[in-house]
Amino acid sequence: MKINIILAIVLSIAVGANSMAATKKKKANKKIAEVTVVKPDTISVDKFSYAMGIAQTKGLKTFLQMNVGIDTIKYMPDFVRGMKDMASKLNDPQMKAYAMGLQIAQQVFGDFPQRINQQITGKLDTTFINIPEYQKGFMDVLNNEALPYSIDSAANICTKQMEFYANERLERDYGQNRKDGEDFLAQNAKLKDIVTTPSGLQYKIIKQGTGPIPQKDSQVKVNYKGTLIDGTIFDTTEGKSPFQTNVAHVIKGWTEALTMMPVGSKWEIYVPQELAYGNRETGKIKPFSCLIFEIELLEIVELPKK
Repeated sequence: MKINIILAIVLSIAVGANSMAATKKKKANKKIAEVTVVKPDTISVDKFSYAMGIAQTKGLKTFLQMNVGIDTIKYMPDFVRGMKDMASKLNDPQMKAYAMGLQIAQQVFGDFPQRINQQITGKLDTTFINIPEYQKGFMDVLNNEALPYSIDSAANICTKQMEFYANERLERDYGQNRKDGEDFLAQNAKLKDIVTTPSGLQYKIIKQGTGPIPQKDSQVKVNYKGTLIDGTIFDTTEGKSPFQTNVAHVIKGWTEALTMMPVGSKWEIYVPQELAYGNRETGKIKPFSCLIFEIELLEIVELPKK
């Protein structure tokens, strides 16, 4: 079972008892003379034990229906039969192993394939992996069958293949962003005053400062506005304090631009997706997005010496 029902019930009983005690304590503060000590031992151990058994079932049917997906009207007798079998052999190591096999099988053959399919396809209730082959691979290890490769090798194969599937999905879902960005930069490069660097970064000087130029390890303070190529503003310091950062701790396009800008400069830079966030998604910025920034370099911040 995925949650400890016994613990949940005991805790709920304890919380209820604490709540009642707190209520009595409040009343006691008003009329101390009226406090009466009630003995907790009001029923026999047998009756207490029976009551505890009843209490443990609180929320059980809801849990079976909502979390495990068991039809408690149609299949409750089967659940009860399993409970009886386990109760009669609670300390039997074979029964413990069998019960654990049932629980793990539910996850390995039930939940895990669904998650893998969803991770690969990005959709719920889809089928991608071959379930019989997946089950065979798992059971072959448990049955000590001859394997075509080691467990570690299989893990490496799966890691690389999952990366491939992830990239394939990103390209399928967001590849158009890459093309749109490339088309935008190609047209932008033809405009007057646009400079294109060997890395593909483009910039336009709005105002050229006369101060020092930051190094990669410099700490700088800037005002900026970031937009997508469709004009959507995704971030800005307008109405806020200037942004302070280490030149090396920002996207590559920013680092390159800042190490060319004298303090006092205001540039507009056009950042190809590979110099921005690449295949990462952050806020309004979707994978493979070309970005535009207006950056005003205010100062190089002198940090206190250690």
